[in-house]
Amino acid sequence: MRLSRAVLTAAVVSLTAAGLPASATAAPAAPERSVTDVVPAPVSAKADPRGAFKLTPATVITADRGAGQVADYLRGLLRPATGYPLPVVPQAAGLPAIALELGHDPRTGTEGYRLKVTRDGVTLTANTADGLFEGVQSLRQLLPSAIEAKRVQHRTWTVAGGTILDYPRFAERGAMLDVARHFFKPDQVKRYVDQIAQYKVNTLHLHLADDQGWRIEIKSWPKLATVGGKTAVDGDPGGYYTQAQYQDIVAYAASRHITVIPEIDMPGHTNAAQSTYAELNCDGKAVPVRTDTEVGYSSLCISSPITYKFVEDVVRELAAITPGPYLHIGGDEAHSTPPADYLAFEKKVQPIVAKYGKKVTGWHEIAKSDPPASAVPQYWDFGGDNPSVAAAAARGSKILMSPANFAYLDMKYTEQTPLGQDWAALIEVEDGYDWDPASLVTGVGESQIAGVEAPLWTETIRTSADIEYMAFPRLPGIAEIGWSPKATHNWDAYRVRLAKQSPRWVAQGINFYRSPQVDWK
Repeated sequence: MRLSRAVLTAAVVSLTAAGLPASATAAPAAPERSVTDVVPAPVSAKADPRGAFKLTPATVITADRGAGQVADYLRGLLRPATGYPLPVVPQAAGLPAIALELGHDPRTGTEGYRLKVTRDGVTLTANTADGLFEGVQSLRQLLPSAIEAKRVQHRTWTVAGGTILDYPRFAERGAMLDVARHFFKPDQVKRYVDQIAQYKVNTLHLHLADDQGWRIEIKSWPKLATVGGKTAVDGDPGGYYTQAQYQDIVAYAASRHITVIPEIDMPGHTNAAQSTYAELNCDGKAVPVRTDTEVGYSSLCISSPITYKFVEDVVRELAAITPGPYLHIGGDEAHSTPPADYLAFEKKVQPIVAKYGKKVTGWHEIAKSDPPASAVPQYWDFGGDNPSVAAAAARGSKILMSPANFAYLDMKYTEQTPLGQDWAALIEVEDGYDWDPASLVTGVGESQIAGVEAPLWTETIRTSADIEYMAFPRLPGIAEIGWSPKATHNWDAYRVRLAKQSPRWVAQGINFYRSPQVDWK
């Protein structure tokens, strides 16, 4: 609703009477950060120390048609700590404003943006709402860390002055959360969504089924969730999402401009399903429940017609509640499936995904099956030669890079890290930052890469605090690899910018690892 200047003025008077600062003429306090401190690093940034903008109770947010959702999101970010009304209005009417504008700049593409901060106001311009949202993530970093507080903070709110031009290096910057080994409730997933959105992550890959538990309601096979969802690693409590809860998570992620990619791992990693439905086994006998962390022992019955009825039912129901373009069909560590059977399975299952209007993504082993060029193999190995992945790239597939020795957030930082694993590597913060997707796999260059994803497997992860400890501070570094130009990649510069993020995490209540490699603020 458009607000009159009289209404806005009354709001200013009311807040001033309450003791909150209303002066727009006082010199802004020195900002905590510069536009050159943003994570991920922008394409270009030029600081203007004399151009800092001061938020006051009179400040408004203006939004072009199509920018309203992002404007409301920005208002929701800024109001709790400032206590200011910050109404979203069509025009500023002479009041100080943060302006969200939609334009047509060929440089910024679908997710890029331009940000200009002067003493007179803030202007954020993008071609799409996605671009505006990513620009808001940079804008929030230019405010004091206390802006992340959930209660009113009585202080000056200064936005660092300058200009930013920015757009992503790769189209996909992802995070994966394994909810199969340990289950995380919808609110915990949403908490992680908010945390990763800050760093311009635009996909959330949910690992919904594995040997230890099945986490999504399938109405045509109801016991998958009600029985197969009871278990978790080490006999811990399980759980599952109803389809309505899953759709709510998907919608919440979409409100943060994040696309959910659901995964049902197969033909291996299927013990939870095979222990629930006996007919999924070649001998017709249910296998024992497993809650240990071994891998590679389970396999669907490749020769059985019931297997493909099961797969089609699962794909059909999941596709119907997933608006994003991809379904992840797993395909890794199928050691108990003979190679010929593996190929036969993939040849039958991939067309089922296409039948229900989705594109295939899966772990890089699916590349052995010569998938269509629309398929996205997700590379999780240690780099070097992989002829099948290189061949898939040559046929037109984009490769998603998630090398276990650099990008797996469940790997320990050091031998002393109380959580996580070490089978791939010990990954300190610098290790997780200092790699390049375009030189990782022989024959897979810059133009053949879909992007990067940071998986977090949860064999040892049980709480939101555990998730945060393993993801922060490494996830922002992997997000920067996916977003920022290669030319900006420099550990010595990054560690300084990263250190300046820590007061924001403290204000947000994020439990992060204070690596000795970084001089934390």
